[in-house]
Amino acid sequence: MKKVKYKYSKIFFLLTLLCITAISCEREISEDAVLATFPDNAEVYIDGFSGGLEYYPYADSQQEAFSVDTEVKYTGTSSMRFDVPNVGDLRGAYAGAIFRDDNGGRDLSGYDALTFYAKSSKAAVINDIGFGQDFFGNKFQVSNEGLQLSTNWVKYIIPIPDASKLTQEQGMFWYAEGPEGPVGSEVGYTFWVDELKYEKLGTIAQARPKMFNGEDKVETSFTGGIIQITGLTQTYNLSNGVNHTVAAGGHYFKFSTTDVSVATITRSGLVSIVGEGSAEITATLNGVEVAGSLVINSLGQFVQATPPTVNAGNVISIFSDVYTNEPVEYYNGYWAPYQTTLGQNDITISGDNIIKYSELNFVGIQFTKPTIDISQMTNFHLDIQVVNELNSGDYVTIKLQDIGPDNTFGTGDDSAAEIKYSSPNLVTGEWVSINIPLSSFSGLTGKSNLAQVVFVSDATVTDMYVDNIYFNK
Repeated sequence: MKKVKYKYSKIFFLLTLLCITAISCEREISEDAVLATFPDNAEVYIDGFSGGLEYYPYADSQQEAFSVDTEVKYTGTSSMRFDVPNVGDLRGAYAGAIFRDDNGGRDLSGYDALTFYAKSSKAAVINDIGFGQDFFGNKFQVSNEGLQLSTNWVKYIIPIPDASKLTQEQGMFWYAEGPEGPVGSEVGYTFWVDELKYEKLGTIAQARPKMFNGEDKVETSFTGGIIQITGLTQTYNLSNGVNHTVAAGGHYFKFSTTDVSVATITRSGLVSIVGEGSAEITATLNGVEVAGSLVINSLGQFVQATPPTVNAGNVISIFSDVYTNEPVEYYNGYWAPYQTTLGQNDITISGDNIIKYSELNFVGIQFTKPTIDISQMTNFHLDIQVVNELNSGDYVTIKLQDIGPDNTFGTGDDSAAEIKYSSPNLVTGEWVSINIPLSSFSGLTGKSNLAQVVFVSDATVTDMYVDNIYFNK
């Protein structure tokens, strides 16, 4: 197959505004002045790239995944070809890039959708594809997640959440896709895109924007805390009757707070807790009320755990802002069907990240890629603050799990041990610093392939904060 490689540039431009200032140099803008506008060129790829478009692959992607194909196309003389690599490809584990207008941007306010035709070498699902990524903040990013491809050419429509915002948009198109198949044997494939352009369809209706995917959330926090609004989506009904949902950047939304003395919010949807009290965060998108909200109950100042002072050279850290943490797969495995625990390092107070576990019955922190060798360590440390009221007999059990040299759970070389802490060793509303000699974990016969730290409370302790989890010598 004949393929013409598109020569891409990685030159980034620094746009500098030069202002010559002097005493009394300020001038009012004349009423007759005409503000600068940008071209409304709708074409991205129609048998070639429109002027100013540049290709920027993601740093860790397959750099040459994209090419121009003159053999396979929907119409005209060529199409965009994307070769997704196989798993383990040393040139890059996935294909992904942005296509940016480096002539300063385009006025897309007159359109309501990005449209294109696409097909693939096999039935596949593109992880993310859309527009609005420009590497300059991605303010108006839109993602169509899980785009289903077939071996036939199909027209796809990605609606614009609020086109009036796009008067100078540089992010014309972007995608990110990896190989597909059973874990460990994923296989790459090829897909093609053609007739990529913006259109005014006039058939996109019934806007239903959401924040937190439509959920009304209530959060207890403290002064100095920050909360990022997530689950931002816009849903439209298309001409074929299908309800189509895209993930939308925060700058499309207009956020508001009922009490700025309690919580403020940026245009991107970042909430800052600034005082004690309650406030509600709501939003609109292009004049339409957004489903979902955030009620913040701020308890005022939060006392943080005492920062550890152990020399970093003697520490293996799992979770702490003081040290460099080891690679962790997750801080909450959500082990169905019996685990009820919510929360995963989801609180930040004045720059300090803290794990909050809610509705705790048991929860696991796992690190198997790679496992951790603690054979030279002598102690295990963590800070715990119980939030709920404690009753006699309430407890938290701390368990360490080693999976042995074969790095596999459930085989003969596994070992584990646990220690139980109960009241009065735990105190409601106060940080308790726990330091455990590893020799106390008598059943932990292996320490070279540690894979998990597990907390078990059987719902006696339902809510707690955890910080500074590390091993030391």
